[in-house]
Amino acid sequence: MEVSRVSNGLRLTQSKYVVDLLAKADLVGAKPVSSPLTSGSKFSAYEGDPLPDATLYRQLVGALKYRTLTRPYITYAVNQVCQFMHAPTLAIT
Repeated sequence: MEVSRVSNGLRLTQSKYVVDLLAKADLVGAKPVSSPLTSGSKFSAYEGDPLPDATLYRQLVGALKYRTLTRPYITYAVNQVCQFMHAPTLAIT
């Protein structure tokens, strides 16, 4: 959490946290989207190849869970990816 003083009080931001998270996911140059989850996306625990490094997936999902405290509009999408933390795969249908 970053705190800065502005003319009418304090401003709290998590900009650095988000930039660091994007860098960790190798998504710094990614195009922004209006919705964190495409409508109609279906996840499956039984399709696709297992991720080569599930640790990174779990770290990123954990960081996103923390972000839901201040950004409730991503809660549904984060909940969807949390359901596959035990065995994440590369498949999204």
